[in-house]
Amino acid sequence: MPVEIIPVVVKKEIQKGDDLVQVFLSNFKELKDWDIVVLAQKIVSKQEGRVVELTGVIPSLLAVGIAAEYEKDPKLIEVILSESKRIVRMQDGIIITETKHGFICANAGVDESNLPLGFASMLPENPDKAALEFQQKIASKAHKKVAVLIADTFGRTFREGQTNCTIGIAGIKGVVDYAGKKDVFNRTLRITAIAQADEICGAAELVMGKTKDCPFAVVRNFEFDSSDVGIKSLIRSKQTDLFR
Repeated sequence: MPVEIIPVVVKKEIQKGDDLVQVFLSNFKELKDWDIVVLAQKIVSKQEGRVVELTGVIPSLLAVGIAAEYEKDPKLIEVILSESKRIVRMQDGIIITETKHGFICANAGVDESNLPLGFASMLPENPDKAALEFQQKIASKAHKKVAVLIADTFGRTFREGQTNCTIGIAGIKGVVDYAGKKDVFNRTLRITAIAQADEICGAAELVMGKTKDCPFAVVRNFEFDSSDVGIKSLIRSKQTDLFR
């Protein structure tokens, strides 16, 4: 059967403490076993209260210095620094950091889009935990076995544009390793590993968009193996990263 990507439109504005599973099930009645539910990072962050009003932020001297150099809001810079393990690179107004989760991305994932003026959101505290809790609540409330991915929009090294990438995983392998398998010419593959979770999130972005009131997507008829490894399988180690 062909793979389907089903948008789930939600008109409600997500607030801190909302039951995301109830919101999802209220707007999608046809959930099946082995569906993959993709959640936009922003609704998870809002539900966790990971939204800050910038007027209440006191910038450090470092934030003031960076903001002056790049003509940015020092309070926003302070939030970015607070979410960062380290700054990887700064150039032409772009700040690339390593987040506390281990993600290498612009602005530590801090984002002002789809929020009232003067507010910024941060990445979920523990995206894997959030994905697992969503999966478990689906099992409890809807009695369905699904996989869950939390997606955020990242830029990519050496490529223009952004695409959805996975930041939280429950119930599915992030990477499928083909090493040792034979290709169509009977050659043994040695290093081919497909980041299927990122590919699924990227495909889901085609229907979710950024302005469509669609914070969920359901991917159906995609064959996958269950896994509890989480996001760590997608984070490249320092030993194998040639670009840090």
